Parts: sequence; C-alpha cells; structure tokens
Amino acid sequence: MKSENIILSVFLFSQTGIGVLGNSFLICLFISVFLSGHRMRPIDTIVPQLALVNFLVFLSKGIPQTMAALGLMNFLNEIGCKIIFYLHKVSRDLSLGMTCILSVFQAITISPRTSNWARLKARAPKYLIPSSIFCWIFHLVFSSYIPGGIKGPRQNRNISEIQHYVYCSHKLLSGFHASLVATFLFFPDAVYLGLMVSASGYMVILLYRHHEQIKQVHITCLSPRASPETRATKTILLLVSTFISSYLLNCILATYMSVIKSPLWMMHTSGFLGLCFPAVSPYVLISSDSQIPKYLYALCGRKTTHFAQITD
Repeated sequence: MKSENIILSVFLFSQTGIGVLGNSFLICLFISVFLSGHRMRPIDTIVPQLALVNFLVFLSKGIPQTMAALGLMNFLNEIGCKIIFYLHKVSRDLSLGMTCILSVFQAITISPRTSNWARLKARAPKYLIPSSIFCWIFHLVFSSYIPGGIKGPRQNRNISEIQHYVYCSHKLLSGFHASLVATFLFFPDAVYLGLMVSASGYMVILLYRHHEQIKQVHITCLSPRASPETRATKTILLLVSTFISSYLLNCILATYMSVIKSPLWMMHTSGFLGLCFPAVSPYVLISSDSQIPKYLYALCGRKTTHFAQITD
C-alpha cells in the first residue's frame, strides 16, 4: 500500500469514527428528550433527521470508502453495491434537503414582523414536518434509478463503458443522453443550493442591520450576550457555509475526475471531501446550540432525581 493511501485511510477512518460518534449522540439525545416528554422547539424536528441522514452517509460511504482505502476492494457483490449506492444517494440528498429546510425556516423565524415573511412566521412550524416527509418521499423515489446503473467491482465488460468507483462500478452514458441525465439529476441540488444561498444572504443582511442598530443605541441595560435567535442563526449560517464549501470542492474534483483517469488517492480524497459536512455538522450544533446542553442537563437531572428516589 502506498504512503498516500495509508495517510488517506487514517484520515477516512478518523473522520468516519468522529462523524458516527457525533451524529449518534444527537440521535440518541433527541430520542431521549422526545420520550421524556420534554418541550421541544419546532426546529428540533429537523435536527435529529439531519443527524440520521448524516449517519446513513457514513454507513453507505464512509465505512466502504475506509475499507477500500485499507486495500479491501472486493468486499461487496453487485447487490451490495446497488444497495450501498442507493442508500448513499438518498442520504446525501436528504442531508442537502434538511440543511435547506433549516436555513429557510431560520430565515423566516428571524424576519421582522413588518416584512413579507411575517405572515409565514406563525405558520412556519406547522410546515416543518410535512416538508421533511415530502423530502424523504421525493428522494426515496427520485433515487430509484440508481440501482439500475450500478455494477459489481468486477465486470467483464469494455473498460471504456464502465466508470470504476474503487469498490463498485457504474455504467457510463455518452453524448446528449449523459448531458440530459446530468442536468436532470443536478436540478434538485441547484434548487436547494439556491434556496440556501438566498436564505443565508437574507440572514446575513438581517444580522448586519441588527448589529448596526445595537451600535447606534447606547443603552447600558442591554445585555452584551447574543439572543437565542441570533445564536441559532449564526449556527445555521455556519452549517450552510460548511456544506456549500465542501459540496463545491467535491463537485470540482468529481468533474475533474470524470475527464481524466483518476488515481486511487484522488478517489479517496473525493470521498473525504464528501464526508466533511456529515462529520462537522453535529459538533457545530453541539457547540453552538445552547438548547442542546440544556436538554442534556435536563435528562441527567431527571435520571439523578429518579435514582435518588429509588435509593431512598
């Protein structure tokens, strides 16, 4: 095994372990909070879904990519490849969709009451669950084409007809058909990215105006700490910027790989970039969202009280 592949395998293994741990923590925390009957925010219906789909990204991409980086190339048969690629496509698109829903909802939440978004502020929480359900159904159906083109790692076919992805392969399209399919597949991503960029830009403008108003009003009783809405907005902006940067870098690398014959280290690098957001996002939420430590404290306090009652 080459030195660069060893280094990448260590990075992939570490990234997968860190990402699985962080997303598992969020999933278990929100399930426990829900079962305990604790009052939750509307946005808390989306955060555990984001953690779940990010966990599925590591299950379908992080673990297989790490195994391939360690030299295990033929650990999947054709059926396994179809399942893994379908699961990765659905979870990756859902991760984009849930991040988009979070950013749009937060933009509506912090919008002034005098703006055009004010009418949606009261009704927006009611739309979160239907929006997430629609997102799940859409991508489960939209990605149903994936298994048809995925092949096993070993195929006795013309090498020019097959695009290899380290541990699986995909049948190549050519000409106008390939361009049409690529445009069709990229359209949902373009819509999500457009909504996220628009919502993020709107939130940045609102935060800037709010900051300027605070600078102009010199009242000593004002608390220097940011409001919960401001902290939540900054958290969503950090999530969106992390997603867009890793997404664009991965797209650039993937486009370059489609033009030239890619070495193994470049494929592993593409996989690493694709896993950056799922690995980082839970820790951004844990460190930036003040409500998560409160949930954890409430659960720990409840368990401590329950244990004390039993021992007494």
